[in-house]
Amino acid sequence: MSVYQSFCHEITDECGNLEKLRLNYPEDFNFGYHVVDTIAEETPDKRALVWCNAQGEEHIFTFSDIKRYSNQMANVFRGAGIGHGDRVMLILKRHYEYWFAAVALHKLGAVMIPVTHMLTVSDFVYRIKASQVKAIVCTWQNEVPQKILTALEQSKIPAKLWCVQADVEGFENLTASMERAEEELERIPTLATDPMMLYFTSGTTGNPKGVIHAHTYPLAHIVTAKYWQQAEDNGLHFTVAETGWAKASWGKIYGQWLVGSGVMVYDFDNFEPKQLTHIINRYGVTSFCAPPTVYRYLVRKGIPHMPTLKHASTAGEMLSPEVFHKFTQRTGLPLCEGYGQTETTLLMANFKGKEAVEGSMGTPSPFYNIELWGKNGKPVAIGEVGEVVVIPDEAGRQPGVFTAYLDNEEQYRYVWRDGAYHTGDAAHMDEKGRYWFHGRFDDIIKTGGFRVGPGEVENVLMEHPAVVECSVIGVPDSLRGQAIKAVVVLDQGYEKTKESELEIKDFCNQKLAEYKWIRMVEFVEKMPKTISGKIQKTVLRSLS
Repeated sequence: MSVYQSFCHEITDECGNLEKLRLNYPEDFNFGYHVVDTIAEETPDKRALVWCNAQGEEHIFTFSDIKRYSNQMANVFRGAGIGHGDRVMLILKRHYEYWFAAVALHKLGAVMIPVTHMLTVSDFVYRIKASQVKAIVCTWQNEVPQKILTALEQSKIPAKLWCVQADVEGFENLTASMERAEEELERIPTLATDPMMLYFTSGTTGNPKGVIHAHTYPLAHIVTAKYWQQAEDNGLHFTVAETGWAKASWGKIYGQWLVGSGVMVYDFDNFEPKQLTHIINRYGVTSFCAPPTVYRYLVRKGIPHMPTLKHASTAGEMLSPEVFHKFTQRTGLPLCEGYGQTETTLLMANFKGKEAVEGSMGTPSPFYNIELWGKNGKPVAIGEVGEVVVIPDEAGRQPGVFTAYLDNEEQYRYVWRDGAYHTGDAAHMDEKGRYWFHGRFDDIIKTGGFRVGPGEVENVLMEHPAVVECSVIGVPDSLRGQAIKAVVVLDQGYEKTKESELEIKDFCNQKLAEYKWIRMVEFVEKMPKTISGKIQKTVLRSLS
């Protein structure tokens, strides 16, 4: 019996397809103790993590290894004063220390804040000040330590600093300290309702919001792993995602370990399609998940035979029918799309046992009660576009949906209104019960598998002296799904020339993380606006 079965009750039809899943967990549920340590005690040699990098290094970790190393790391953290409720930022790319640190922080009851290494100094300053971090654990690569030191100096916030695998001035070598630490850890009391994780998610205006999840969050990913990604007990699941993004929680740790699957991790900087398929074949990957951008490259470069691969899934942006069909023709595997948010787990998908249809988000997760509502707060008819909302149970509970926005109770109350969580996403349902996405109400751009809030880019654009007014939108792009386009009104004295376009792009892209780069600039005389003065992004997109 897989460990996940201890925490849920599954109701399936005669074909084994999931109809409903209800959780059943203790009040002190903790992923570190109840899942990792339990598996380590029952099957210590069970494979948990297969890790390799572009330089040819390789490590295979059992659950016994994960238990031991997470205990050692927890003892290092605790020795430095990190405890229950303390916030610790992790900037670890795809380094294997991430898995030790994540489990260690869960065991301590500390709040983990994963972020990407691609952030700029100003990005770090905002996140450090907003979260009031007590400690930071980072990679030694990509000048991240230097950025962190600068960001801390600007934010005026003291924090304990660790770096992995290297001695860096101003940082303690966490890898070395861990090796000297005690392997046994006295259990720290925690509650299932305690905050476990904080993600920063991009919005359309202002700065990114801090999304807080409780310790029940991993259990909500049982459906994600078993019924969408079809990760198998003793199988090997490979999700392409850096640990700074919520997609890592969806595909690189929680649900996969709960159902008994090992996790494949390839630590790389430069994406090479052929190398990914080499990894799949070399290690015998059984299930694979990646954003449509990855599949587009795979299809373009040619897909080799992958005999061990049994299932493929995708999420994060729109998947083109062409990519769907070509991938299926060459592999015999349908691409199963899924949909959810940083604020939730998987809300809809092309689930196991149901035909995957290109372009469709599939059907609602049996874990959630989902409806489509019109602006009047009532369900819409079949074929009509409505907002995706999640309705909690009779007691008002919904594990898997975030528990708070960081220091923003007003925004939290706004999305949790009229007895439901409002996703802000539009969709319609067809006669067969399949759902189809119609775009985000809040205009978030999904480019190359990343989520970018237009406001983050617009703030930088406005720093250029030539820019009087601007708006940032996503436009269709064959490789990225969407490319970032800046629409700009120039100040007097500036001309609409190619030189001006290049100057603005270079100015902004030097200040932006690479995934936020502006790919094109359009100059206009004035912006289309509502009566209240708000720029109409829908009009701009229709003209692009």
